[in-house]
Amino acid sequence: MTLEEQLKQKTYYKMFINEHEDIHPIRVLGEAFQEEATKDLPNLSSIRFAQGEVYFHHKDYEAAIFKWENITEELEPWAKKNTADAYYELGLLSTAEDIYTTISSDNATLNTEVALQLFSLYIERGKNDAAVATIKRTIASNPEYPNVTEIARAFFEGQQDWNNAVDLAVSEAMRSEDLNWINVLLTYVDKGVTKGHAPSYFTPALIRLFQLDKKKFEQLVSSLWKSYEHEESYFTWMREINQLLLQLDLEREDNWHELSRLHKNSYFNLIEGRYFIKMLQEFIPDMLTNWLRLADERNVVLSSAAVLSWNELFPTTISLSIVSEAEKLISITETEMDELEESLSLFDAIIDWAAAHDMGENNRFKWLVDQLVDFDRQHLLITGLTGSGKSTFINTVLGEDLQDSPTSSIVMFKDGEEEEITEITDREITRLDGFAEFQERMDRRRNALESIIEFTSPNRFLQENKVAFIDTPGLRGNHNDRYEVLKNLQVADAILFVLDGNAPFRDKERGILVQIQELAPDIPVHFLLSKMDTIAGEQEAVRIYQETESLIHSILPDANVFAFSSQYERVQQLKDIKEFIQSIKSTRNLEDRRLAKLLYFIRTIIANLLQKRIDVEDQLVESIRWNEEMYTKLNGAVNQLKDTEVQKTRAITKSYRTIRESIQKDIAKTVPSMLRECSALIKEDSNFSNIHLELNEEMNRRLQEYLEQTVMPKFYSSLQDWIAYSKEEFDQAQEFLNEMGDGFNQMYGEEHLALVCDFKVLDDWLRDIDRMTSRFQLENVNILLRRTPSQFLLKSAGKLFGAISQNKAMLYNKYKAFVENEDYAETIDEVSKQFFQPFELFEKSIERDVTLFIKSPLRNLTAAVEEAKLGIESNQDLLNKMNTNPEMFRDPLTLFGVRLRQFEWMTVAGKGIQTVY
Repeated sequence: MTLEEQLKQKTYYKMFINEHEDIHPIRVLGEAFQEEATKDLPNLSSIRFAQGEVYFHHKDYEAAIFKWENITEELEPWAKKNTADAYYELGLLSTAEDIYTTISSDNATLNTEVALQLFSLYIERGKNDAAVATIKRTIASNPEYPNVTEIARAFFEGQQDWNNAVDLAVSEAMRSEDLNWINVLLTYVDKGVTKGHAPSYFTPALIRLFQLDKKKFEQLVSSLWKSYEHEESYFTWMREINQLLLQLDLEREDNWHELSRLHKNSYFNLIEGRYFIKMLQEFIPDMLTNWLRLADERNVVLSSAAVLSWNELFPTTISLSIVSEAEKLISITETEMDELEESLSLFDAIIDWAAAHDMGENNRFKWLVDQLVDFDRQHLLITGLTGSGKSTFINTVLGEDLQDSPTSSIVMFKDGEEEEITEITDREITRLDGFAEFQERMDRRRNALESIIEFTSPNRFLQENKVAFIDTPGLRGNHNDRYEVLKNLQVADAILFVLDGNAPFRDKERGILVQIQELAPDIPVHFLLSKMDTIAGEQEAVRIYQETESLIHSILPDANVFAFSSQYERVQQLKDIKEFIQSIKSTRNLEDRRLAKLLYFIRTIIANLLQKRIDVEDQLVESIRWNEEMYTKLNGAVNQLKDTEVQKTRAITKSYRTIRESIQKDIAKTVPSMLRECSALIKEDSNFSNIHLELNEEMNRRLQEYLEQTVMPKFYSSLQDWIAYSKEEFDQAQEFLNEMGDGFNQMYGEEHLALVCDFKVLDDWLRDIDRMTSRFQLENVNILLRRTPSQFLLKSAGKLFGAISQNKAMLYNKYKAFVENEDYAETIDEVSKQFFQPFELFEKSIERDVTLFIKSPLRNLTAAVEEAKLGIESNQDLLNKMNTNPEMFRDPLTLFGVRLRQFEWMTVAGKGIQTVY
């Protein structure tokens, strides 16, 4: 055992024992101390040091401390360390720490032992930061010291201090090149505790590991890749790892299976449409370059196609040497990839993306793709000019009059266990209720080409021949009109062009044929000459057939021509048709041809969605313009209606007040004369003590009679005229609103705005007028019972002198003069007030009632204004978002296009099948 080991383990004392092993060490050392002490220059430090060790081992720490305190020379640092150890054991941690920190030595072992003791002490005292700092300094100064890194690892893991644990594993792996530390690091990565480190942190370790062990390198890269995959630092990782891989000497022969798989999965996830191209362009070219360099056999073709498709859309982003290598590899390498499944996966991803971004259900495309993957039957598309006999042929073959009128929509007839008729549009799928509703759809003209009808029913002919008929509307009109009918040609495996035998293959039909070949050059076209029974003479029929066939073969040498007539014997003709259909069916490479068609429809739906984006933007701009125009016009209409309300209120109120004022004038004119006439009731022999009472009563009677029999009927008649006048005013207002509403609804394109006034107001007025004019009861008016001075004197005089005969003449003259000369102003006011009192509330409510009359139109117009304003704001907001981030819509579709080209490179080009455009 070396001296350092003895000092570490406190067994230095054994140097003094030697042959005295059977004697207790304390005795041996005591005798040695006594012997040394007798010398002239005794050296007692080493013996004291050894004695201290023995006391320490026997837990006599105070004695050990006493011995070690007096040690000098080379053992002094160790003695200090041992003294601190003793205090540590005594539990005097603070004292121990002070002594440990004063020890200064060049001895690496001593320094490490002191540091480890301090490390343990700090842990025990809860000074974790000091403990961490101490163990990290220790590893930095003496990493080879036994167990020091394992102690540190255990501590970091126990504290769940994963940052320091990861730092330790990485630094030790690089320093020691020990793969065990890589295994430790792998466990940390798999636990997910390395995510806090920047991806670049691991680059130096990965470079060193690549040189040491390529499989371990792949394993660590794979683990790190998965750990960053769902983190914000994922793109940083992708940039970092691909920059690293570009620097390394990768050989495909090293079989990088896991890295190849990771590149494949990550690439496809990245171009699923969730990320902007600007973000991806930073690392995708490097990623594809690396993928091609390390791709295993299963992914060579896939990686090559990925390189080529990306390079097509983003030229010069990938080096020419890599592109050339990809072209070479894809041409000489076979692949076992399920192209159909991958293409369907791409189609589903596009459909899901479209649905998530409010771009419709795209049911027609779904239906078309479903037909393409139905390999149990072939699709024969039957087309021709309107009136060519196409429907007659279908009815004859199917044995039912299914098409008794010109077809307006595309219809697929297929065999099935039960009759089921379904209409498919982009927006919805509708189950039709029987044959009657089917015929109703066939008679429809508006938007008919937007739907496809699938007519499934048990049919022996279709079942035996494993074929489905696709019947198109008759071709007519110009090139664009015919395109709307023929745009789904790619669902067909063959085309049967029906010609009228009376005038076959005219210029118009040749033009259609050219259009068909432009749209679907790979789909074989065959011909059916119909109405052959209408040709006079068999020889003429044969001549027409031969000439037509010759003309067709000059253009399409491989086309078959079949002569048909509904008048021929059906059994034999069906047999001939069956043979004809079998002759034009082609099962060779059916799956490959259907795959090419699937890729065509994927390209078409991408183009459609891009066009939808443009259409949506145009619609938003147009909607904003339209709503702004409507907002201005509706606001003007609101102001006009408010002006109308004010004008009608003034006119109707003024008319009413004119009537009231006229009646008031009549009362003011008639009442005084009528009351003065009551003077005739005064006689010289009247009882002047109560004559005023008699006169007052008579005057009230006459007033009641006048008001009820003369004034009220006249007022009622005037009010009837006023109602008629008000109705004319209301009718004018309603007519104005009707014209306004018609104008707005024409702009809306529907009955959107109802501007109907509330004419019940007139009914309410009539009812109120009838009620208030049905009867009038005047409350007694104190005409001659007032307390005016003249009246007071007359009444007083009448009571005093009424019984004296010589005074009656005087009273008679006074009373008569008073009655005849009174102006009755107060009486007129009182009578008018009582007469019009029931009508006061009615008059006050006229303005409110006119407002009620116009309330509904005004409310609807105001709501329309708010609707237009909301339409402007919401559409402008959406348009701003689309214009601010156009890549949100454009980039996913562009990336779908990249995937599409990738499959085309792998399948269509690789199999020698012409791409369908």
